[in-house]
Amino acid sequence: MDEDHYNTARGVQKVLSNYKDLQDNEINKLTVAHARKIQHFRSQPFHVAEVFMGAPGKYMELKESIKSFQGVLDGKYDDLSEQSFYTVGGIKAVIAKAEKIARESAP
Repeated sequence: MDEDHYNTARGVQKVLSNYKDLQDNEINKLTVAHARKIQHFRSQPFHVAEVFMGAPGKYMELKESIKSFQGVLDGKYDDLSEQSFYTVGGIKAVIAKAEKIARESAP
């Protein structure tokens, strides 16, 4: 495990751990938003779950996964909704889903 992988994994663990303590405390709203996005992003469709999810599994390279989670921790995707992170593959799929949601909700 390289240093980026370790630091990102520890950052994800810290945010999720803090999320349980913070919940929806207004002061810590950004940390809570990051934790929710991380939880949703971890729900990517796995190949072994295709039968249960009714959708094909997605594979994400480890480096892409680390970079994506680090982007969430750094606030790079703060403008994307939590819903965009749910049951998608990589971060490109998250961005595409966010754009689709925005188009569909536009008047």
